Amino acid sequence: MTIFERMRMDGRVAVVTGAGQGIGRAIAVGLASCGCDVAINARRVPDLEQTAREIEAHGQRALIVAGDVRDLSETIAERTVAEFGRLDVWVNNVGGSDDKTTLALVDTPDDVFRSQLELNLVSAFQGCKAAAKRMTAGGSIVNISSGAGTRGSPFTGPYAAAKAGMNNLTQTLALELAPNIRVNTVAPGPIATEAFMEILNVGDQLDRLTATIPLGRMGLPTDIADATVFLASDAAAWITGQLLLVAGGRTERSYQYTPKAAT
Repeated sequence: MTIFERMRMDGRVAVVTGAGQGIGRAIAVGLASCGCDVAINARRVPDLEQTAREIEAHGQRALIVAGDVRDLSETIAERTVAEFGRLDVWVNNVGGSDDKTTLALVDTPDDVFRSQLELNLVSAFQGCKAAAKRMTAGGSIVNISSGAGTRGSPFTGPYAAAKAGMNNLTQTLALELAPNIRVNTVAPGPIATEAFMEILNVGDQLDRLTATIPLGRMGLPTDIADATVFLASDAAAWITGQLLLVAGGRTERSYQYTPKAAT
């Protein structure tokens, strides 16, 4: 079997959360390009409809399950299996922040911290559980984390803490679900999406940020999609419990950018 054939996922079914725009849309379309039917989730229906059109352009079926992913994972999984008959790949991509204020951790209200854990960590935990119960023939779970989860992250501490928890969640589940289900993490570096700009407040310092990247450019959503599709496919059949930092060669130790605190 060639590596091209190992990357193909014809007849398989995937779920991608946070698939309305940016990285999530690129992942969903990337999986479709390799043969997956894809169930997609996000809050905004028009965004999901655009993602669905791009999936269908590759000759694959799309299922829209709109809504806030928190406490929705079981519904997404049930509808996916009812529609497509199986579940092989689950990508926990949803994340970000409902509150764009940047504060030091000691100044962060408890409800903001809890909200960040719910959106970025608990939703992934719920997704992993829902997926694992239905991957009766085996499968692959890919969690989309962040470089912020591998280092101290001034003024975005709740988000970084949640992503650090996701990294450990991946490692634990990889051991518990082996050998039938593989679990890995992709940690994007700086990707020039609207969500990234809002979370890290980098709009006026983009040149400075780009200068920290050895490959000389900001990442694209397709860069993360390529890594995710690889980990989901049989080309990564002997890889589990790993965190793949996709950041243009930039290591977190060399990353000197500090986002601005709120004033």
